[in-house]
Amino acid sequence: MNAKSVILEARKQGRATLDEFAGKRLLASFGVPVPKSLVIQDATEAMAACGKLKLPLVLKVVSPDILHKSDAGGVKVGLRNAVEVEEALRAMMKHSEIESARIDGFLLEEMAPAGVEVVVGGLRDPQFGPLVMAGLGGVFVEVLADVAFRICPVTRLDAEEMLDELKGAALLRGARGRRPVSREAIVDVLLKVGGENGLLMTHGADIAEADINPLIVSDRGAVAVDARFVLTQ
Repeated sequence: MNAKSVILEARKQGRATLDEFAGKRLLASFGVPVPKSLVIQDATEAMAACGKLKLPLVLKVVSPDILHKSDAGGVKVGLRNAVEVEEALRAMMKHSEIESARIDGFLLEEMAPAGVEVVVGGLRDPQFGPLVMAGLGGVFVEVLADVAFRICPVTRLDAEEMLDELKGAALLRGARGRRPVSREAIVDVLLKVGGENGLLMTHGADIAEADINPLIVSDRGAVAVDARFVLTQ
């Protein structure tokens, strides 16, 4: 499904945001790497789904009512077989915030390789139009506030400079004995999101906010393991 179809489908359903599965389809249509995933509706579908994915797996709740899935108990990682997926799903449904929410299904996906958590995002500014953002990501992104912005479209040089501006840039270079990660992979994602032919330039009129967090970056590449998009009204 192409990007336009993903956005139109969400608007037809009256949604103000894209769910994670739709958000990742949108990213994939622009060549941003995402984990292979399937949506299941209940524990009885776990066995068939696990046979189509490479273990270990991650299970996430898909709900328009739940913004922070981890805080609500809606994420379980390292699941090694269908039995563990079933048990995790049943336990997840007992969390109070999930139990009272509208549930669209459960996203089952292959785990990404370990790496540094980066955030790539964007927003539509009333004065400047689409802006793209990069920073150190994960659950502490709001606390660290280590981010850099540029007006779209960005060039490769812009993307490189954004990474150099980060206070935590040393983490990307392999601080404290860690292996350096692929800066080129982050730059590539920034160009696919905020470059001349990127997502924010091509569909900026439809996207109020974009948030890829985390983008897990290793020495081999980058994978968008979570994605959230708010549509313009």
